[in-house]
Amino acid sequence: MTLLAGAGIGVLETGEQGFDAAERDLWVTSGETRITSAGGGGFENTLYNSRNLSAEMEAHEDVQHAIPLAFDTVYVSTNHSDEFHTFVATGVPGGGPVVQITEGEGIQGDTHYANGTYEGEMTREVVIDKETADSLNISTGDTVNIGGSLAAARQNQFTIVGISPTFERMLGTPTVTMPLSELHQVTGTTQTEPATFITITIEDGASVNTVQKDLEEAYPEYEIRTNQEQLSAVLQEQVLLLAAAGALVLLAIGSGIALTISLLSLVIHQQRQTFAALTAQGISRSLLVSTVIGQGFIIGLIGGAIGILLTVPAVSIFNRLAAAIVGFEGLLQTAPWIYGTGLGIAVVVGTIAAATAGWRISRTPPLELLH
Repeated sequence: MTLLAGAGIGVLETGEQGFDAAERDLWVTSGETRITSAGGGGFENTLYNSRNLSAEMEAHEDVQHAIPLAFDTVYVSTNHSDEFHTFVATGVPGGGPVVQITEGEGIQGDTHYANGTYEGEMTREVVIDKETADSLNISTGDTVNIGGSLAAARQNQFTIVGISPTFERMLGTPTVTMPLSELHQVTGTTQTEPATFITITIEDGASVNTVQKDLEEAYPEYEIRTNQEQLSAVLQEQVLLLAAAGALVLLAIGSGIALTISLLSLVIHQQRQTFAALTAQGISRSLLVSTVIGQGFIIGLIGGAIGILLTVPAVSIFNRLAAAIVGFEGLLQTAPWIYGTGLGIAVVVGTIAAATAGWRISRTPPLELLH
């Protein structure tokens, strides 16, 4: 139960940290925000004509930046291998305030866009994250082939100019980041210019709610959300997953109660002749039941304590597995109240189960048990 609760908290906190790490105030989407499993994860691109739309929104007096972001699945290969791997590519209109660089340089611009003509020179620069670098055994200065199809990937070579954790943290999967126009070029989407989001940063001192209201009135066909609202919108699309997680929690609680009752009933059953002998010697039923309840309390307390002690290494092991499989670090997160609740359930269930078993044994005639 503690592990399942920790997973639920971890999912929510990881999502909040991902959106907070993007350091944006508002998120503009077209309709529902759907997570896709293609290429290891990411979001669907459902917002079209993103370049012109973001320029219009940036003209608002209280908007500092309006930046379209696109996530798409691409094929990637290194110059020393003919094998292609799928990665999530992130398209950004230049580096600017979007990408945090920890090694090397950022993307220097988006010259290929050329005011929507897509006739400018391609920078052919790409930023990767540490996990991508390790998985492909590449680093800054190396070249890779990237494209939305195998044919396009073979024709488009990019130079790695920097390392950034920004979108790996946000998506929980290895990523490659390139100028938005060049992502549209290698994926064949220059005509529609799709994006997943337009992220908006407001000016210092401006009201997020006021800007949100102004943009909603000006663009009623789009969803404009705060960080918390956007996270909720993403999670609502995963209602079946959340329902399954809730069912697992209920199943864990139900099975825990059933097993505890069965265990204590068996313990009491094995001691039935002893209890019958005590009853025959004049021990009251209330004292007998109290003794059984004491046993249940001790078993629940010790069992709950062992469960809490086992949770600590189990969380560490599962977090390592989650980081290796899905890329999210710290997916299971515990808190003192989780441990307290788990211990409380163990003690309460153990006590109630023991009381039930003790009451049943006290209702049985002692001579029948001694015989």
